[in-house]
Amino acid sequence: MMRWMTDESKRKKEPEVFNNVVEGLKKIYKNKLMPLEETYRFHDFHSPPLDDPDFDAKPMILLIGQYSTGKTTFIRYLLEQDFPGIRIGPEPTTDRFISVMYSDQEGVVPGNALVVDPKKQFRPLTKFGNAFLNRFQCSHMNNPVLDSITIVDTPGILSGEKQRVDRGYDFAGVLEWFAERVDRIILLFDAHKLDISDEFRRAIEAIKGHDDKIRIVLNKADMVDHQQLMRVYGALMWSLGKVLSTPEVARVYLGSFWDQPLQFDMNRRLFELEEQDLFRDLQMLPRNAALRKLNDLIKRARLAKVHAFIISQLKKEMPSMFGKDSKKKELINKLPEIFAQLQREHQISPGDFPNCKRMQEQLQHQDFTKFHQLKPNLLKVVDSMLANDIAKLMQMIPTEDMERAESEQSNGNIHGGAFEGYTESPFGVGRGEGADAGRGEAEWIVEGQKYEYDDSFSKLNPVNGKISGAAAKSEMVKSKLPNTVLSKIWKLADIDRDGQLDADEWALANHLIKIKLDGHDLPNTLPDHLIPPSKREGFADVSSDS
Repeated sequence: MMRWMTDESKRKKEPEVFNNVVEGLKKIYKNKLMPLEETYRFHDFHSPPLDDPDFDAKPMILLIGQYSTGKTTFIRYLLEQDFPGIRIGPEPTTDRFISVMYSDQEGVVPGNALVVDPKKQFRPLTKFGNAFLNRFQCSHMNNPVLDSITIVDTPGILSGEKQRVDRGYDFAGVLEWFAERVDRIILLFDAHKLDISDEFRRAIEAIKGHDDKIRIVLNKADMVDHQQLMRVYGALMWSLGKVLSTPEVARVYLGSFWDQPLQFDMNRRLFELEEQDLFRDLQMLPRNAALRKLNDLIKRARLAKVHAFIISQLKKEMPSMFGKDSKKKELINKLPEIFAQLQREHQISPGDFPNCKRMQEQLQHQDFTKFHQLKPNLLKVVDSMLANDIAKLMQMIPTEDMERAESEQSNGNIHGGAFEGYTESPFGVGRGEGADAGRGEAEWIVEGQKYEYDDSFSKLNPVNGKISGAAAKSEMVKSKLPNTVLSKIWKLADIDRDGQLDADEWALANHLIKIKLDGHDLPNTLPDHLIPPSKREGFADVSSDS
């Protein structure tokens, strides 16, 4: 009997095995973090409990901005088609939260039906009441972009007299709920509408704490010329500096995200590069989804630990018999001092504490006598989770990424819509320019200026039709490019790897120098269309040998 009990205890101490990261997150949350949250009423103060759909959900993008900044048009631009329930106009047309999700059947699901769907992650939104649910819907559509992500459109933020009208629900609270769960938050600004209204300020404050998810887009930038664009950009940075209150400069993407002709096209190249950077950032969301969920769970666990210390400290200082009401008021008033005390006692970073003023308001409606004393065992379980289980899941992420890349043609990227058409066509960024110029043409692109390169080649005194590295260097350094760049050009041009350059290789080296001097990037490997015709038969053999 004793041996059986010993075997059972050993079995319980064996480390848990997870089939995948998402399953592991579900298990450790329910078994290790949730008991701590429930004991100290974490869900009453901060965030509702997480359900399985929160872990299973596709990456989400939340769009926030004042009315008529192009939020809904931005979604249409990404999808390259209208979604059910779309309304676009210069006035505040989108008066509701719209979650645009993938489905084989197109249609609109109203908010009240959406929050009772056990397969969706929106059930906690019931706490915001019917006033919000009547202004919430899900638009289902069959679109390849939505096969990888979900996009959430929000009501246009009001300004002037309109922002004094009560929406009937906690707008900032809803934004905060979404901000905690989404993978990317895009703040949109209009080049002609840079003022940050009081409601917009409250919205930005609601998403604070999620700075790593925020990206800022200055939309409709084609409506101003390049001189005015510089002034607009400076004014936007000044406005953001007052609201975001961070020492770092926020990354702002400039562009015009709609399918109409550009008003001022002198900045076309800039807009293309900015759009490419933004799309590249969004493309990473599906691949980084598991890592983001892991990161959010760590943040939640740290906050839950701090919350447990606060609640147990309040319980500890409450009298057992008389004067409970007066003591409650006293403790709420001196909450900043309690924060400082806990910070010293437990070596907690000030950034891990919740907003003091907000917590004081929440404590007014709580019964302190129902709070629990500190239970070290619960904290030990969470500490073990952070030290061991999280580390184990972190190690599984690269393996899962490799397996997903092998099994999926998309390699974890977003496909379809603007993402596909932009990269797979001649109008993609860099197509027909720099090292890509000459692709698909019958004649070798270097041939047009080869007579100039042949002239300089003959002046370098070639021996047996080739020049040495020293001779080539004496001429190539005249370009004033750094040695690291010239070394890369040499390696690309020396196709047969013999340490010398013949006339065709010398022409290619000069062509690559010209590409770099014109402001384009050099390729890491030589594209097929840049290989001299005389070298194309043996190039594959040389590449395989190297």
